[in-house]
Amino acid sequence: MEVEQSSIRSDSTCEFLDAEGDPETNDPETNLYQEADHDDPEAEQQNHSIISELRDGLGRGDGSTALSPEPGGQAKALAASVESLALSTSTSAKTEDSSSALEEEYDYQHDSLWRGQKKHIFILSEAGKPIFSLHGNEDKLATLFGVIQALVSFVQLGQDAITSIHAAGIKFAFMQRSSLILVAASRSNMSVQQLQLQLGDVYNQILSILTYSHMTKIFEKRKNFDLRRLLSGSERLFYNLLANDSSSAKGKISNIPNIHINIIIINLVSPVSNNIFTFLTNSIRVFPLSTTIRSQITSAIQSNCSKIKNLVFAVLIANNKLIALVRMKKYSIHPADLRLIFNLVECSESFKSSENWSPICLPKFDMNGYLHAHVSYLADDCQACLLLLSVDRDAFFTLSEAKAKITEKLRKNHCLEAINEELQQSFNAKLYQQVVGIPELRHFLYKPKTTAQLLCPMLRHPYKSLEELERLEAIYCDLLHRIHNSARPLKLIYEVKEREVVLAWATGTYELYAVFEPVVDKATVIKYVDKLIKWIEKEYEVYFIRNHATF
Repeated sequence: MEVEQSSIRSDSTCEFLDAEGDPETNDPETNLYQEADHDDPEAEQQNHSIISELRDGLGRGDGSTALSPEPGGQAKALAASVESLALSTSTSAKTEDSSSALEEEYDYQHDSLWRGQKKHIFILSEAGKPIFSLHGNEDKLATLFGVIQALVSFVQLGQDAITSIHAAGIKFAFMQRSSLILVAASRSNMSVQQLQLQLGDVYNQILSILTYSHMTKIFEKRKNFDLRRLLSGSERLFYNLLANDSSSAKGKISNIPNIHINIIIINLVSPVSNNIFTFLTNSIRVFPLSTTIRSQITSAIQSNCSKIKNLVFAVLIANNKLIALVRMKKYSIHPADLRLIFNLVECSESFKSSENWSPICLPKFDMNGYLHAHVSYLADDCQACLLLLSVDRDAFFTLSEAKAKITEKLRKNHCLEAINEELQQSFNAKLYQQVVGIPELRHFLYKPKTTAQLLCPMLRHPYKSLEELERLEAIYCDLLHRIHNSARPLKLIYEVKEREVVLAWATGTYELYAVFEPVVDKATVIKYVDKLIKWIEKEYEVYFIRNHATF
């Protein structure tokens, strides 16, 4: 059992180049885990609102004590609490008969199915009030939430903050934000920093619904307030946001609403997804289109929106990928905020049938206020979703008219046909042909350092089964952690494993992670990497957006 402030793996039997002392690694933009490691990322924004500045005048913007355990016997109490937390999510304890699942007071902590989940996410208030559990009914986990709150409070007594615990083969990653405590318990190969990135996305989802200022005011008035009252109905957003790795493919334990008896059910999630790689690399994916088509789409948005006052962003997306983004000068969208937009659209079927007017907080843009989003799909025959985000709460009809004009112009220029043609393909033909053209290349991730955008091909043999997907995730988690290790970042990793050869290469302009067949030698890998990089540079404008246009 180990309690620590940081967890760093630096052991490796592979060949690598050390990046220590390289000036590039000192650039904060290159630190993937900078946000996860930052103690209080909202400190600069908590009393500042960009949206308020925009409303007041366009373009003028310039740039509680938690419950604590008794001080006596503190070391013993901490050890006991850690042991209790580990046992709560361990599969080693005896399990009760499955028939107990029908009992009103169901004990998840003694159920093999609940214990067997590879990942748990818990959210509670600083007062210990349950808010969310990825698996099971949080009301039935009050004891576990109490242990978590006691651990956090105990460490706070020493003017410190708990970051992680390693016990019984489980990593517990902690994140304290505002009046909330977020915890991830995982048996996966994700590092503590990677788990904290995921917790950061969950926290941002909460702010997207409530805003930081509103949530803070609530807890200032009542520390034991039940935040579920305000988050009710948004559970699907959290479940979908967290359904991005193989741990969710095995099923989710949930509570059937409006039924007195708690019954465990399994919601199977697609086991084949590339979503985990965008979250791990803190990026988004771009919808592949020719330069001509993308330019016409951007031009159509600009020409019909440039004169609309208080319009901040226009975002066109399809299939969880960005088609085009047009922004107000001086402002930009963080990839974490774009992932929240993708998540909202994916979870809202009602957007497909009508125009919608929805408030949304983008925490990285402004955590204290709402933008008002006109959300609608371009047409019944084109499943691309357009979001027009304004600070004007009364701009619905103006934005609705602009959307109709944009759709008309895109149809006239045959842009809708181009979008539909790509949507109808299960994979991008050019990218597939390139991967097939290098038969020894199984999979890769490519991320330019100048953009927060990711290129990765579809998952194919042997990584289409759940077991093999888990193994691929483990490979990328390990490589990413070692490349972005704050204590000893690496620039190049070449490793021969039993079942594949893996490469990680961080240059001044891009990061590349690739998995090859186990039979290839180093010279062949270098040749194939060179071929892949040249092809990406040639097709760069199809798979990436260099600069986002402005109104």
